[in-house]
Amino acid sequence: MSYNISYVLVTRNRLPFLKITLEKLIGGLLADEEIIVIDGNSNDGTAAYLEQLYNHKKIQQYVSGPDQNQAHGWNKGFLLAKGKIIKKIMDDDVFCYSSIRKCKDWMLNHPAVDICISNTLQTELLNSNQISKAGRLKHYLEWQMQKTTCFTFSDVYMLIRKDALSLTGLYDVQFRMMDWEFALRCSFLGAKIAYYDGYNSLAVQTPGNVSSLSTQKTLKQEAQIAKIKYGYPGDQSEISLWSKIKIFIRLKLDLLWKNASFIDLKSVKGLPDEDELKQVYNKLYQTLEQENQDGDFKFIC
Repeated sequence: MSYNISYVLVTRNRLPFLKITLEKLIGGLLADEEIIVIDGNSNDGTAAYLEQLYNHKKIQQYVSGPDQNQAHGWNKGFLLAKGKIIKKIMDDDVFCYSSIRKCKDWMLNHPAVDICISNTLQTELLNSNQISKAGRLKHYLEWQMQKTTCFTFSDVYMLIRKDALSLTGLYDVQFRMMDWEFALRCSFLGAKIAYYDGYNSLAVQTPGNVSSLSTQKTLKQEAQIAKIKYGYPGDQSEISLWSKIKIFIRLKLDLLWKNASFIDLKSVKGLPDEDELKQVYNKLYQTLEQENQDGDFKFIC
């Protein structure tokens, strides 16, 4: 069976967040949509949870086994996707599915478009009343006017046509900053990118991951590679502050995945319990939905 959109989710030992995200997605899933979950060999009950969902036909595909890193996991999901459009779903972020479907329909009606990106909201789990707005419209317009050869954007709000992978390729498993490099590559190669000035997502910074002593070294090394490979001058500095924050979180997750012993999220100091977590996320979903209802948004291409 083919689908118009595949929601691809990669996770590892994040069951409290995974349950909230999947229950929200499953509850409103449409007939032309599929859910694919790639589990990186979790030991917190994730595999059993996914098997139960699959057996009850709540999700369409899942894989549970070790990954080399996050890029490897996401590549698995992209290759399994049967949808014309692929949407990444992070297990601890918040998504506006009505906006995502608006973007999906627009892409289906504009088959020349390879990628659609949008603005986003941002917050921290332990300070979720403070919500900020972020976007890459300025950098997108500079790229569109050929003032720059490439620009960066986050995959948290990206939709990509599966057929476009033959141009863009998959994630580079050698990069820690995998979506950062992927965005540079897609724009450098001239992929047809559209910008929706609404909000597909609300990115949530969550606790419970170990820090990396090599963060700055990795940032500098991969930034230098991007300069050479794509001629990327950077956003005022080698990598924007917005990117550094996101990359730092991703680096911490990468290191966690590589460890033989994993942090139990229940033992993380300050992490809300299951009921509190649901309340926080319900409020964040409402905030994101309201933000999209209050605006008159358009597509730029």
